[in-house]
Amino acid sequence: MNPRKKVRIALIGVESFRGKELKSVLEDKKFPIEKIEFFDPDVEKEYSKLTEFRGEPRVVMPLDEAAIADSDLVFLASDEKTNREYGNLAPKKKFLAIDLSETFNVDKKVPVVVGGVNHKTVLEKKPALIANPHPVTIILAHFLNVICEKFHPRNIAAFVLQPASAFGEAGIEELADQSFAVLNSSSVSKKTFKTQVAFNLLSESTPLDKDGFSAVEKQVLSEIGRVIDIRNLSLSIAIIQVPVFHTYSIMIHLELREKTDIPTLTALFKKSPYFKVASPSPTHPVSCLRVAGKDKIYIGQIKKEDSSLRKYWVWTVTDNLTIGSALNAYEILESSQLSLHTKR
Repeated sequence: MNPRKKVRIALIGVESFRGKELKSVLEDKKFPIEKIEFFDPDVEKEYSKLTEFRGEPRVVMPLDEAAIADSDLVFLASDEKTNREYGNLAPKKKFLAIDLSETFNVDKKVPVVVGGVNHKTVLEKKPALIANPHPVTIILAHFLNVICEKFHPRNIAAFVLQPASAFGEAGIEELADQSFAVLNSSSVSKKTFKTQVAFNLLSESTPLDKDGFSAVEKQVLSEIGRVIDIRNLSLSIAIIQVPVFHTYSIMIHLELREKTDIPTLTALFKKSPYFKVASPSPTHPVSCLRVAGKDKIYIGQIKKEDSSLRKYWVWTVTDNLTIGSALNAYEILESSQLSLHTKR
């Protein structure tokens, strides 16, 4: 496909959390789009639901196989059943499908792609279906890509503080409802979360396996291994549910094989276009409030342990809907442009 040729895009699940964020990214970017159509499986009649794109009203269309037949690329941002049905059509209908909702992430035959790390997979293997990784996978893959380029880390442990938006709009609404209820001494609703998350910390918000780890923790470790080579690295993660609406905050402990110092580590992150090194202060810390809506992985404090020349703590905060989801999907789109399955 000629790089300047415009692309025909379909977005399935435009009203979902991730669908809205992707639409916003596509509005802001200048990617050449010939046609973009929006679909929602709940829409039964044409013109029954409207949205907006680049300042113009757009109709949200009923979804069927024929409606996306002439698309070059289909974004899957709907429920699991719908995503799976239309994602499986990609090889047959010769369009490229990008799954935003982690429907296909456990399928080892479907590549998980982090833009700027393993995006060449798209051009080399030309898959019909690509999975956008979990936000923590995206964050840690970029972190490891920077660190491993210069050093050879021995051990890395990531302590992940997960926001309510990891559970979509339902998680955000329940945290808001619980917070209001607690402040007003009312009963707390417990639907998305099995217990109170407002003003609380949870070491388990989903079922655990026999070793005490959640499916998400295991998913992230598996995805990272599919994105970047970590065979010589001991990597551990633990996810804690926290009462914030957006952004993943991650405290990362790393043990390097080579000696270095804080200025050298800081310089590495400053060179990467995916990171923003921010000078923290007690009055302006690197926090979820500061980072929400931003499109970089923010680096706050870097600490060196006094007892070692090779052990460091790094504080990172990242918006899970921008670079942690929609912006990565957009990078996949850009990387895929030369290998889209066009039918012209």
